[in-house]
Amino acid sequence: MREHSSATVAERPVILPSTPTGIWWGLLGVVAFSFTVPFTRVAVAGLSPLFIGSGRAFIAATLAAAALLLARPRLPSARTWARLSLVAGGVVVGFPLLTSYALTAVPAGHGAVVIALLPAATATAAVLRTRERPPAAFWAVMVFGSLAAISFAFLQSGGFGHLHWADLLLLGAVICAAVGYAEGGLLAREVGSWQTIAWALVLALPLMLVLAVISVAAQPPSATPAEWAAFAYLAVVSMFLGFFAWYRGLAIGPIAQVSQIQLLQPVLSICWAALLLGEALTWSTIIGGLAVIACAGAAVRVRLSRPAPIS
Repeated sequence: MREHSSATVAERPVILPSTPTGIWWGLLGVVAFSFTVPFTRVAVAGLSPLFIGSGRAFIAATLAAAALLLARPRLPSARTWARLSLVAGGVVVGFPLLTSYALTAVPAGHGAVVIALLPAATATAAVLRTRERPPAAFWAVMVFGSLAAISFAFLQSGGFGHLHWADLLLLGAVICAAVGYAEGGLLAREVGSWQTIAWALVLALPLMLVLAVISVAAQPPSATPAEWAAFAYLAVVSMFLGFFAWYRGLAIGPIAQVSQIQLLQPVLSICWAALLLGEALTWSTIIGGLAVIACAGAAVRVRLSRPAPIS
């Protein structure tokens, strides 16, 4: 009896702490990402969008290459490289470049509301990628969430029929990030959490270097210290360290709870835009943001509550 009791007690410290640890790592990643939209808005005031999008990825890729050289993980297979190209195209190339150009024309709070579709879009990309068959409620809330985001964009652009070009870029950025997040989440289980974003950054390094050189040649960067500081944050934290915390949280889990923390990101981004940039927190922004976030949360919950199919 004594041996049985001591074994039971010895097991408890290993099992209990895992859940809160994963949630805290996920929250740290979301907080890091929540500054991306407002700091991009700061950076584009003095730096070109092409330089911001390519330069931040180039710096992050350099850091990733150094980390990989130190850790010396196994090289990905040819099939894994093909999947890493989706991650690189989505979160390293597509999202940074599209949001950088979009935020030259719209406020950070506006961008945060449209980007609030990202959790639901990521869930949709995961459904399509894994060939799940979610219930009709999932698609219903996805349609309502999309309509809410598009209606907000129309109204902010001067009424229906006057969608701003920046909103099209933001919607494109959401699609890019959703594909990258969904594929990256699957790859993180196979090649490791931080290794996924590190390999994706290294894969995109040649293209980002070429684009950075082109941007510098076309418009030599000249910015204030605050704008350079915002750019440095985007390169080191938003593009690199934030993914360490986010994928670490997903790896520890539980994934169902950690993934829903992303719903806090647009709320935080809107608050930072008001506090740091002095943007007006209008009722349309509040209502539009809450509507999109509510639909995104419902879509994620409906998908996560569906029992996994038995194969």
